[in-house]
Amino acid sequence: MPGLLLPLTRAVTYTRWLHMLVGAVVPFACAMVYPGLDNPAPRDWVLIALLPLPLALAVALVPSVRYVEGLQARLMLFPGPHARVRTDEDPGISTVFSASWTDRARTGVWLVLRLEAGIALAVATNKLLTLALSFAGAAAGDPTLAVPLVRVAGSDWVYALLTPVPVLVLVIVAAGSGALMAQAARRLLGPSVKERLAELERRTEQLLERNGIARELHDSLGHALTLAVVQAGAARAAGDQAFTDRALMAIEETGRAALEDLDRVLLVLRETGQPTGRRPALDEASRLLDSARSSGARVDAEVTGPLEDLPRPVSREAYRMLQEALTNVLRHAGPVPVGVRIAVESARLRLEVRNPLPAQVPEAALGGGRGLRGIRERAVLLGGEARAGQDGDNWILHVDLPL
Repeated sequence: MPGLLLPLTRAVTYTRWLHMLVGAVVPFACAMVYPGLDNPAPRDWVLIALLPLPLALAVALVPSVRYVEGLQARLMLFPGPHARVRTDEDPGISTVFSASWTDRARTGVWLVLRLEAGIALAVATNKLLTLALSFAGAAAGDPTLAVPLVRVAGSDWVYALLTPVPVLVLVIVAAGSGALMAQAARRLLGPSVKERLAELERRTEQLLERNGIARELHDSLGHALTLAVVQAGAARAAGDQAFTDRALMAIEETGRAALEDLDRVLLVLRETGQPTGRRPALDEASRLLDSARSSGARVDAEVTGPLEDLPRPVSREAYRMLQEALTNVLRHAGPVPVGVRIAVESARLRLEVRNPLPAQVPEAALGGGRGLRGIRERAVLLGGEARAGQDGDNWILHVDLPL
């Protein structure tokens, strides 16, 4: 029994009830014109149910109708944020315009279902409430107070006990039919295959963008912090004021560049629409090489080919790869000799970074860190490849990108 009374305490029972009754407004409005609502015969009820159907199917052809019906279904057929019993799951109702004839057909079936279910529930509501009113009249001594579904004979206070029964039956019927309508809404107003594919593409683009932002932050801020730590340690160990001044200047320049990168990434995250500024490209590789040299590393660079003519996406990603490679050298090997080779050959860009391995090789330096994984991901997205591994006493990173 408590389970049967539970719908009485749920607000969604009454919003679903109202949603279904609203669907009967159009059929009853048409019935007032023809065949009339003055004691209609069974044939008249058939006409009341059938006459509005062409209008509903015609309205379903309008693309915005699906959007409006989806909003109504979300609002009235499912528990909202303030419901006593709520759920955080997505109701699975689409709120977009019809994009195909399949969407229009499903919307048409939904409108027909709303009309017919609304008529049935409106009639049931009228009859059961009338019966409750008749029971109340009989208990008060006036059994002719209403024309009920079941004739009430005589008058007696016992009828007062029967008065709530039709109301409870009506609420249970409304709750059951509302639950069925919610299931039908998921099937008929739910996202189509095309909408699911579009949503999947949107989420994939978001994940790619988030991964790209994570790589940007890791590369730029990781590079700046690594250089700052290495340079500060070298300045403290050197005890030379001139060297300390150069190290502080390099830390300042590196930190300023990292702040610019951070501001640009934050503009993307906030979606302000403001220009995000120019990202550094490989033709600015000298800045990275100078930063590594200022940290004590002896960098021997060989550059062949016009870097300024590289496609901008390739040039920007190659800059980040070189930045991460130099950062890894300073982080894991310290200020050691580093060989950098950048070559633009016909339709390929080849980047190689070589450095001697330290006595104790960290696990991250052997491929387990996020930096090398980020380099490989960037290369794959550009249609190239990146390889890193030990070659004797050296560690080599080789990147091959198509132009």
